[in-house]
Amino acid sequence: MVETGLVRAIEQGALKGLRVGAICNPTSVDANLRHLADLLHEADGVTLAALFGPEHGVRGDVQYLEEVHGTVDPRTGVPEHSLYGQDFASLTPRDEHLKDLDALVFDIQDVGSRYYTYLATMGLCMQAAARNKLRFVVLDRPNPIGGAAVEGGIIHPGFESFVGLWPIAARHGLTAGECALLLKGEFGIDCELGVMQMEGWQRDMLFDQTGLPWVLPSPNMPSLDTALVYPGLCLLEGTNLSEGRGTTKPFELFGAPWLDGQKLADSLASEELPGVRFRPCAFTPTWDKHRGARCQGVQIHIWDRRALEPVRLGVACIVHARAQDPAKFAWRTEKYEFVETIPAIDLLAGSDTFRGAVEAGQTVDALCEPWEAECAEFVTKRASYLLY
Repeated sequence: MVETGLVRAIEQGALKGLRVGAICNPTSVDANLRHLADLLHEADGVTLAALFGPEHGVRGDVQYLEEVHGTVDPRTGVPEHSLYGQDFASLTPRDEHLKDLDALVFDIQDVGSRYYTYLATMGLCMQAAARNKLRFVVLDRPNPIGGAAVEGGIIHPGFESFVGLWPIAARHGLTAGECALLLKGEFGIDCELGVMQMEGWQRDMLFDQTGLPWVLPSPNMPSLDTALVYPGLCLLEGTNLSEGRGTTKPFELFGAPWLDGQKLADSLASEELPGVRFRPCAFTPTWDKHRGARCQGVQIHIWDRRALEPVRLGVACIVHARAQDPAKFAWRTEKYEFVETIPAIDLLAGSDTFRGAVEAGQTVDALCEPWEAECAEFVTKRASYLLY
């Protein structure tokens, strides 16, 4: 079984003598499901002075894009501060909440995709730690979709947002600790950084090989298979296609009321995408896009987790759904992650190039090709920060 940084930090007394603020959520547990807040509250010589809740909150009971409010943790009596409010400024800890601390401790399970906002939260908290001269300690956890494969493009200047604050590949192949080292080394976040490494994790491991319990990192991330398709299927958030929110299979189901599921499954199959098969299906979302409307689409069945290329998969889903009726297909125009002036798809893809190429009718291969050089450059850049 893999030992997480949390377990090793508690065993070694790594935080002893410190007054800490913990950035955490429901995934911040040990192998026996004991939460970080409880472990630090009980730890000898450690003062747990504050909890900071990212998107979805400390206890994970807040939905996608919903504001998180400050409160008091009922188990420990420690104040909870929100890191996800009504504007971009709310994503960073306020200086008055940090003034009596010695260190910020980050212990959250990421899912291996740039769009997933927890590592952006980590970077913003690192900046706050640097500004307030605090130590920043990452208690490392596995990348659940593995640390070997890297895929997709980076964020280009002018397209930064909470789903991409730094030029990191869509599927980055990093652990949180490695990402923190990269942010410090490449992007100038000069905090006093420490990483409590895991014991027993290897880069080619998927989460179900770690022996650790899967705790939902967010309300719409119910399983490892969800995490595996997410680096591509999250692109659908930038469209009027349902990505399956409001169903029991978010990101594994997608569709829209105007699609033909059988034709969609057949056209996707013609791409011969590695590691997946498609089954036509119908579903009715209980909330979010097309709430209460019968959607026709497909379920994505992962056949070979190692062969899967999720970013290419997501691109193919957009291309073939749009091809059925370009007039009914549309890009999302509503505010997305606090940005009103740039379409969501551009924030996700990293520039407006992808959107323009889709509208020009380019193939899946042609759409993915520009990202290959960006990805290769990122792989080279990240190499010196790998810990495992």
